[in-house]
Amino acid sequence: MRNAPADAAHYVFTRDGTPPKDLLQIGLAQLEPYGVVVENKIVTDAAAIGHSFVLTLGNGRRVESRRVVLAIGVEDILPDVEGMRELWGGGVFHCPYCHGWEVRNRPLAAYGKGDLGLALVTLLLGWTRDVVLFTDGPAGLSDSQRAQLARHGVPVREERIERLVGDGRHLREVILSGGETIARGGMLIRPPQRLRSDLAHRLGCPLREDGRVEADEFGKTPIAGVFVAGDAGPGMQSVGAAAASGATAAAFLNHGLLEEEFA
Repeated sequence: MRNAPADAAHYVFTRDGTPPKDLLQIGLAQLEPYGVVVENKIVTDAAAIGHSFVLTLGNGRRVESRRVVLAIGVEDILPDVEGMRELWGGGVFHCPYCHGWEVRNRPLAAYGKGDLGLALVTLLLGWTRDVVLFTDGPAGLSDSQRAQLARHGVPVREERIERLVGDGRHLREVILSGGETIARGGMLIRPPQRLRSDLAHRLGCPLREDGRVEADEFGKTPIAGVFVAGDAGPGMQSVGAAAASGATAAAFLNHGLLEEEFA
């Protein structure tokens, strides 16, 4: 769902450039031979009862299971800048590895303050040498950080951003509060996030400082029988990484069930 605004899913082995909706349909079709039942309904509640879990669907039906994988995803909290939401997933993007190739060698923008702004500039310089850092207010940069940016020829613009202007899905201009127009072909931003569902809270799963669900490298949360996969858990956020975390969680979930039955 988070990747839905993008025109194509990149950084996905053997499926690079596939539209997100098509990628989803391919995945659903490949589940059919395994007898997987897909319930296209919102889960409104989840609770541990004894050694099982009971999930309540939006239509009121209850489903009991021995394990739960939370693949609830996250939602990006975008700044209140006119035009940003309309360009999100196209001219405004959060991952240079997922979207950067399309805007390589263009004049690009990084949006962020302090250490985050510096980190985003560092990433963008791998795709172009023409980068402007927009902080949309006081930059929060140290003198040494400003000097480092200056050495790389990166201007810092601390004026408030009035709006972003684009052609369809592509960023064309950043308009500052004083009316100045700066041409840019893309903007990298790393907005804060929140979980798309409160199911982790309902199951008692602790959260990390960044708001994502705490889990080990196998997707196991501190709550017995509850796993997490995708952007809601730790690790890199991308389509390929989400798929890999889901496969890992599924393998260790299954291993646990088999051990339980054997015992």
